[in-house]
Amino acid sequence: MSSISVETVDGRTAFEPGEELEVDIRWELDEAPRVVELRLVWNTAGKGTTDVRIARTARIEEPSAADQRRMTVELPRSPYSFSGTLVAIVWALEVVALPQEASARLEIVIGPGGEEVRLGDPLAEPT
Repeated sequence: MSSISVETVDGRTAFEPGEELEVDIRWELDEAPRVVELRLVWNTAGKGTTDVRIARTARIEEPSAADQRRMTVELPRSPYSFSGTLVAIVWALEVVALPQEASARLEIVIGPGGEEVRLGDPLAEPT
């Protein structure tokens, strides 16, 4: 049975822009992959077309079928994680084994104070 995982070393999932974080990735696959990639990605969610961008990639070439690694990722200064009435930007750490395409994803928040920016409904009445 194959398994793959990604988690932050300290268990946090909310970060300041530009912060460095350490992640542990683990995989146990039926056969050795050609490459394992740790990706820092963001995607839009909500109405309209979903956009996906890879902000950072770290590759492990010719890994064994089972292993674990600790890696450091420097987070970008923008764009911030945010939620609006029509669209949101969601950041995540993904680990992908190729060509098997086994993967795992951990959503994270990148923003001032480690908080997602929330945009309210401009037509809503103040409370």
